[in-house]
Amino acid sequence: MTSSEWRVGVLFSRSGISEITETEHFLGTALAIEEVNAAGGVLGKPIVPIAYDPGGDQTAYRNLARRLLADDDVNIIFGASMSASRKAVLPIVERHNGLLFYPSMYEGFEYSENVVYTGATLNQNTFALAEYLLRNHGRRIFFVGADYIYPRESNRVMRDVVEAKGGEVVSERYLPLHADEQTLRSVISDIVRLQPDAIFSTIIGRPAQRFYRMYAEAGIDRKRAPIASLTMAETEIREIGADACTGHILSATYFQTVENEANDRFVSAFKSRFGEEVTTSVWSQPAYAQVHLFARALARAGSLETHRISEEILMEDFLAPEGRINFDADTRHLWLHPRIGVARADGLFDIAWQAPGPIRPDPYLTASRFEDVWLEA
Repeated sequence: MTSSEWRVGVLFSRSGISEITETEHFLGTALAIEEVNAAGGVLGKPIVPIAYDPGGDQTAYRNLARRLLADDDVNIIFGASMSASRKAVLPIVERHNGLLFYPSMYEGFEYSENVVYTGATLNQNTFALAEYLLRNHGRRIFFVGADYIYPRESNRVMRDVVEAKGGEVVSERYLPLHADEQTLRSVISDIVRLQPDAIFSTIIGRPAQRFYRMYAEAGIDRKRAPIASLTMAETEIREIGADACTGHILSATYFQTVENEANDRFVSAFKSRFGEEVTTSVWSQPAYAQVHLFARALARAGSLETHRISEEILMEDFLAPEGRINFDADTRHLWLHPRIGVARADGLFDIAWQAPGPIRPDPYLTASRFEDVWLEA
């Protein structure tokens, strides 16, 4: 790395099972880097990204993380999306004393001095979703998810909240990451047979898109029994078709329809850079915000030395598109803004509920009470 630039790694899959959502991570990252550089860089030097595409393969994530840290003279990586990919790169990042900026919502129960966690923890999305479904749709909830750590952990927490509040989990099914059409149809058949009040889905990628289309084709009343998710955001709805998704629910900390000046600027810049037809989402926004957080920390540290950046970042307070965010130094996670959105005919979301302010992250669920985030409609 020359003294005239700040070199960083970017490690998101723009192909493979999570192509759509991780491309959103990539675009949010790219836009923020371009904005920082257009404003003069950091201390007069541009941020220069070295980007690789792991294609959704966990071995590729490991190998490319090692390549960035060992061969490309990089200390900082913006990357990983699925929990499996984070778990794949974490030992490499720790061994090389790098710093991973991780922008996805995830299951929590993790702490590393070598990770900056900028996505939501379960107390910042799952608690609100459980309460919303029980209050507005009914007590009988059907669970279906991909068979890996994030769906299993989020379902475990969701079950605890649902049952503690008098609800019932009528079925809990786990599918392969690359679930085929026959497997998905069997889930639809179970839903038709059991007639739950809502479906909590943690299926991801292309199988999730097929599942939403099949749900619409089955003619199930989405107003009576919507699919509720933590991940099915604006970009994937555009891929599925908005007409097949109206009425479905997303619990997230950001929607394109958030009303504030910072978000207006973000949406305008995103569309100007990538096309008027694109949408922002809970995938692009945290990736965008974490680059700006990093740039501010770098300006004070004056160095890419991992320990310096790791310390300085925890001091940051930033007006992001979702609202003001800052770090909880004890957990290395962000205070974020829980919201519930209902999909509408244009592929965006009406915000049906939002917390009155940012909610402290509780990745180990040691202190959270659901009432901390619930606001009467």
